[in-house]
Amino acid sequence: MSLPSGMLEHVGQAVGWTPLVELQRMARGLPGRVAVKLEYFSPGASIKDRPALAILDLAECAGVLRSGQRVVEKTSGNMGAGLAWACAVKGYKFTAVLSAGNTPERSQMIRAFGAEVVTVPQARGGKPGKVSKEDLDLVETKTQELVRKWKAFRPDQFNHPGSVAAHRFGTGPEIWQQTAHAVTHYCSFAGSSGTLIGTATALKERDPRIRVYCIEPAKTRFLAGKKVRTTRHVIQGGGYAVKPGIYDDAVVDGYLAVTDAEAVRTARALASKEGIMGGYSTGANVAAALQLARKARRGSLIVTVACDSGLKYLSTDLYA
Repeated sequence: MSLPSGMLEHVGQAVGWTPLVELQRMARGLPGRVAVKLEYFSPGASIKDRPALAILDLAECAGVLRSGQRVVEKTSGNMGAGLAWACAVKGYKFTAVLSAGNTPERSQMIRAFGAEVVTVPQARGGKPGKVSKEDLDLVETKTQELVRKWKAFRPDQFNHPGSVAAHRFGTGPEIWQQTAHAVTHYCSFAGSSGTLIGTATALKERDPRIRVYCIEPAKTRFLAGKKVRTTRHVIQGGGYAVKPGIYDDAVVDGYLAVTDAEAVRTARALASKEGIMGGYSTGANVAAALQLARKARRGSLIVTVACDSGLKYLSTDLYA
């Protein structure tokens, strides 16, 4: 029986073609224009829905993910939510391993999709809402232990090429079309770096003149080759002073730094002035895009992404 026109067979088909919105208030009067791609329109409300589905699809095609096998992944929450709904649709059991420093909304979302959450206590001196490299190392140890125990499939988002492919063949081409080929700059916070590298690759394949910038916390400019002062900051999902296996310097033209205060201030302004409610990383992305817009040639178009929904941060002081 065929479906009515416009009806999807499953929610995975809703991934992609998220809206691209120009910031006409926050960027008013600046030489460059700024546009933000709203990735919270995806089923799991984040940018990680794309690689979550892509990695599972590739694993099935390669025969490394089989019916009845459990999926286990280390996550700061967004990839966990993406894998949770994708595994629910595909019929796999899923376990997300998170640091206790992540917001509770992330764990609640993952459990709502029927998945299991294993929470790892923070390292000594850890603070809720600030996941450090030391915290993530503990999560990595627990993840490896569970993968061995259950002979599970691990997506390994920091190293799996599917993380890049999801954006090279999705996010990047979408931005190119949605801007009518007018995009001149692209910038993104570097977590697993799949969004940054995949989108950058796609855009530079279409126009090598497009400038790409990697965004890092001001105190953790590891990829930029600067001294790391600390890996504790509010921008969850990255800034852990590690270079992901999928990171590619060749498509990055420069590096931008954003402080915790700038990320918070910009996220709040984005919600109150533009009606776009994102998290800390979204605030960082837009703050960096505005940095570029202030110095760019008049008429330039800077594009970035709203990584996830601000609803995941209501337990923090982001919107207090």
